[in-house]
Amino acid sequence: MSRIANSVLVGAALVLAGCGSGDRAATASGTVTGDVTVFAAASLTETFTRLGEDFEEANPGTKVRFNFGGSSALAQQLDQGAPADVFASAAPANMKQVTDTKTITDAPRTFAKNKLAIVVPKGNPGGISRLADFADAGKKIALCAEQVPCGAASKKVFELAKVTPAPDTLEQDVKAVLTKVSLGEVDAALVYRTDAKAAGDKVEGIEFAESAQAVNDYPIAPLAKAPNAVAAKAFVDFVLSGKGRAVLSAAGFDNP
Repeated sequence: MSRIANSVLVGAALVLAGCGSGDRAATASGTVTGDVTVFAAASLTETFTRLGEDFEEANPGTKVRFNFGGSSALAQQLDQGAPADVFASAAPANMKQVTDTKTITDAPRTFAKNKLAIVVPKGNPGGISRLADFADAGKKIALCAEQVPCGAASKKVFELAKVTPAPDTLEQDVKAVLTKVSLGEVDAALVYRTDAKAAGDKVEGIEFAESAQAVNDYPIAPLAKAPNAVAAKAFVDFVLSGKGRAVLSAAGFDNP
């Protein structure tokens, strides 16, 4: 088990202990039916898939359909008219892009926070131990492209650490970066700590001090032209509920 996994278990247990059946009852409603299409950041894949299943159980007759990807790409799709009910971004900047075009009318609400971690293949064959190792041209490095939230956060931590990275590849979402590491194609990468935890024994996670100064806020909002406006609001409320917080906390996200 990675060092990342151990660091979140106690907090998750405390949140779970505080959740009761009232959260589920509060979101269940006979008027909530039909499909709910959710555009969500790639780093939310595991947690939102779980929350989608829980939402369907709490609201019989509903079906949650997800489009996971880089927040910048999702925002662009929404601005171009892609039909969806809910947008959950890994950064406020991409949510603002959608808000500015009137695609979202309700004020977005922050439902989670996340920070970066170094990940290396199992066994750490590259001998990576710190952020400064990302400047070593002899190491194979993967990073998120700067236009996506994990890339913007990576840029910030490198600037804080006064490190000039030498990436061999820049990917369009954090899951693509993680795949490079899990397959052993690179020696190290920066991903969210939640992704490092979700990868389990496929990778090893290493925390570093500068990550605390580049925390990403995750906002969520129903879309103005949601095909299923009632279910959109219900799903957003479900994510913000105690049940939602418990699932997110167990995955390694911090509460807003």
